[in-house]
Amino acid sequence: MPLDHYVTLGRSGLRVSPLALGAMTFGDDPGAAGSGVEESEKILATYLDLGGNFVDTANFYANGHSEKILGDYFAARPGSRSRVVLASKFFTNMHPGNPNGGGAGRSSIRAQLHETLRRLSTDYLDLYWLHNWDRNTPIEETMSALDDLVRAGTIRYVGFSNVPAWVTAQAQTLAVLRGWTPLVALQVEYSLLARGVEGEIAPLAADQGLALVPWSPLRNGFLSGKYRRGVAVSDSARAAYVGGPTDEEFRVIDAVGAVAGSLGVSSAAVALAWLRARPGTVVPILGARRLEHLQTNLAALDVTLTPEQIQALDEVSAPSLDYPAPMHGALRAMLQFAGTTVDGEPSTVYPPLLASDVRY
Repeated sequence: MPLDHYVTLGRSGLRVSPLALGAMTFGDDPGAAGSGVEESEKILATYLDLGGNFVDTANFYANGHSEKILGDYFAARPGSRSRVVLASKFFTNMHPGNPNGGGAGRSSIRAQLHETLRRLSTDYLDLYWLHNWDRNTPIEETMSALDDLVRAGTIRYVGFSNVPAWVTAQAQTLAVLRGWTPLVALQVEYSLLARGVEGEIAPLAADQGLALVPWSPLRNGFLSGKYRRGVAVSDSARAAYVGGPTDEEFRVIDAVGAVAGSLGVSSAAVALAWLRARPGTVVPILGARRLEHLQTNLAALDVTLTPEQIQALDEVSAPSLDYPAPMHGALRAMLQFAGTTVDGEPSTVYPPLLASDVRY
């Protein structure tokens, strides 16, 4: 599946590549494990030349340098901007001492967007993400402000990132009931080593027709194939401050490596292919500090896992989800259907349930 075999992003008219390009690594911000301008432009050009069209950044990545690199690239190539689905995020305060410099209030959203558009050398964003939950601002203020920006034409679509499911549900309900612009996608941490999203957020996304756009799909490189038991990692910029995988994480890493070996592909390709096989629309974000990182990860487009391989990876990486998620699977069928089959969901593996068997 090439990058130009596009998918529709949630309930929208927006068509994006099956893998997005993340620009968090673009820029020379001191202390960040990023890429210089030349390498960043090589990565971006390769992605676009292969048919990719979904580029994601944020206002504070490399202290704004990430947005500036993207803006300079598109400004130097007339006509290229209109072919790209360009997304950025707001929330982080880039103005120390100014309490209104960040967050999700009406005035701060407008101010942050103004600066982002300036750095990106564009007059609109295709997708604008709330980067984190602003618990000090009413969600109706945030959604109303974003709707105003859509109506003004400065942003086209809206998404949330790292926001609790209950807040997201409240925001979506308000948008629907008040005729505001609804959410179309959720950017979340999601990988074989981070499946907590499956407790509340993924079911919400499925119910509302929201696409999932996973960040860190290789969990800080743990699923890239570089990390092996008893072997030091020397070519990872993050290894020094992230640390190594735990024994439990190595169980998953080993299983991914086994599938990769049987297919003759990289562990990264298997981990990304597993994500793309999840229910609904899932568009992982690829981060790359070097061009070869991007090229290696794009191999995932040629990988199709068998049902048996998916099941094996599902089982070895099964998450321990918070209550009440554990009650919504087989236990729910047992409690509700008592040994019958309804809507294709059997619970015949369980004996009839007695009232004395239920614990609260």
